[in-house]
Amino acid sequence: MTEGSQHKTDAPLPGRSSSYDTVPLEPDLGEIKTTITAGDFSAAKQQAEWLLAEHPNHAELLYMHAVACRYLEDLETALTSLRALKTLSPEHARAYQEEGHILRRQSRDEEALQAYARACLLNPALQASFQARVELLTRCGRPDQANAVKAQLTALGALPKPLVAVIDLISQGKLLRAEEICRAFLQKVPHHPEAMRLLADIGVRFGVLDDAEFLLESAAGFAPDNNRIAIDYIQVLRRKQKYEAALSEAERLLAKAPDNPQYRSIVAVEKMQSGYFEEALEDFEQVLQQLPKDPVTLTSRGHALKTSGQFDDAVESYHRAANVLPSHGEAWYSLANLKTYTFTDAEVSTMQAQLAGDQLFYMDRVYLSFALGKAHEDKSEPDAAFEFYRTGNSLKKAQSRYDAARMTEELQSQIEICNASMFDHFDNAGCQAKDPIFILGLPRSGSTLLEQILSSHSLVDGTHELPNILTLSQQLRRQQTEYPEGLSELTSDQLTRFGETYIAETRIHRGDAPYFIDKMPNNFRHIGLIRLILPNAKIIDARRHPMACCFSGYKQLFAEGQEFSYDLSDLGTYYRDYVSVMDHYDGVLPGYILRVEHEELVADLDGEVRRILDFLSLDFEESCVRYHETERLVRTPSSEQVRQPIFTTALEQWRQFEPHLSPLVSALGPDIRERYPFEFEGKHDR
Repeated sequence: MTEGSQHKTDAPLPGRSSSYDTVPLEPDLGEIKTTITAGDFSAAKQQAEWLLAEHPNHAELLYMHAVACRYLEDLETALTSLRALKTLSPEHARAYQEEGHILRRQSRDEEALQAYARACLLNPALQASFQARVELLTRCGRPDQANAVKAQLTALGALPKPLVAVIDLISQGKLLRAEEICRAFLQKVPHHPEAMRLLADIGVRFGVLDDAEFLLESAAGFAPDNNRIAIDYIQVLRRKQKYEAALSEAERLLAKAPDNPQYRSIVAVEKMQSGYFEEALEDFEQVLQQLPKDPVTLTSRGHALKTSGQFDDAVESYHRAANVLPSHGEAWYSLANLKTYTFTDAEVSTMQAQLAGDQLFYMDRVYLSFALGKAHEDKSEPDAAFEFYRTGNSLKKAQSRYDAARMTEELQSQIEICNASMFDHFDNAGCQAKDPIFILGLPRSGSTLLEQILSSHSLVDGTHELPNILTLSQQLRRQQTEYPEGLSELTSDQLTRFGETYIAETRIHRGDAPYFIDKMPNNFRHIGLIRLILPNAKIIDARRHPMACCFSGYKQLFAEGQEFSYDLSDLGTYYRDYVSVMDHYDGVLPGYILRVEHEELVADLDGEVRRILDFLSLDFEESCVRYHETERLVRTPSSEQVRQPIFTTALEQWRQFEPHLSPLVSALGPDIRERYPFEFEGKHDR
């Protein structure tokens, strides 16, 4: 993959927490494996225990220790090691397979079936787990279920061995090696649909969505009846925010099997993404008639209700999902993400009990950590709240490839390349449309409030966080040697075409108003590109006090695209770099960008609204200061907050967490502290 090649190492195992020991012990692990293969299980156990004394949180050591203990019939010790392993790495598939082997020896067939099923879900290449399920289901008198699993096992066995290896490597997070094998296979068998699907899966994990879309579209042409490919294709289209295309593909899938609840649920999700919320809710209800206790559908239904402003109904739907499956972390986090919901003591106890177990999937553990952070914050227990936020962020950071130093270099290159002479050179280039209003900055900076205010104006349409500028920058990065260095090599005709394409592709998200808002925060990293292709666009920099903005980002679990938010030091560095970039553009493009400080907007709503409308050359409308009365779909985490009148309670929320925020203050540095003075009691590097 184009971007994947930039990474020198494979991804960590999914779900690895910050306490996971990453010391490379390959020679020792190889020796233990050789000892097990030779049948000297006592020696293997002893070797593992010696190493575990120094590396108690090393996942592969715990796994080898459990295997050796099982062969020695020391089953309880094996299970103890596996419990520790699953806590450290919630999606270690072979841990669940090993657990299944042990439970089966203890004649705990139902528990063994659950362990094997989870192993197969996490790693569909584990043939031993599929075979064990077939045998157990047959023995338990469940022939229909046994046959269904046998069909999966047969399909797996029919795959070429290189592709089975690719599936296994993807499941372990070893993406570079998986990509290498998959590409080599496709060179020999160029149009193999499953190989194309797997390579697309790798592309999605690397964030190379254009390549993934092309591969899946091609694979669907070669295998039009392959529903797995169709579903993956729909998901990629959705991630690229090609909502109408995704909906069309989803409806085509449902037409093949109108009674299939999974396909109808997919259609409902795509209708929701396309803004057809009433129709989506009708489809969710049809699914729930067939599967009345499906937690995923209940949660998705809650999302639709929340976005359309039906708060109480959304809460009820999330509650139903959590009651059906208390380990379904997304339902709990969705309640927390309403911002205005307060958990009961009983709900907090339930979530804590779930988190204390060793059966949670990785994302369930993340969701519950953030939900419990919110619950304890609401109870004015900041130390406990911060620990849960820290845990959730550590889990996410362990899975991330984010490199703060590399981001600093990238943003510095924007400053160096996008200078006054470049803009002078392209003075008459680009699409001359005046439609777009870009609201950019950092997430949790008040951009949703600004969008709600402006969308309340009769001449402005609100949309959401549009990916088009980011997608264009990625295309240029692939087509050129470097980005943004290559911007100066573009022609005026290219810049005009890019701008016209942006206007055309965003039309689907708009209404009939002459202006529309694109509030993708990360567009601040591409202001130079925006200026070149849309010189008459308006840009608003949504700015918030660094401590409030950064900590609010730290305790918010973003869906994707904000990997800097998982670490306080990364957050501080990112904020500092953002301010440097904005200072640069203030210098080379004076008057092009309007800065709106969130604290000033809260203090003087009427005055700031008038200033913003003047910048946009729009007449004042009272509806803009009564923004909370505007009925529209709001898809961001602030959806409930912007349906309320202006409030000041969030401005200083970070204060109660002050003892924990020294890494953030140190990373922000003295220049930011001088610009935004604040008292800080904790220790930090000056």
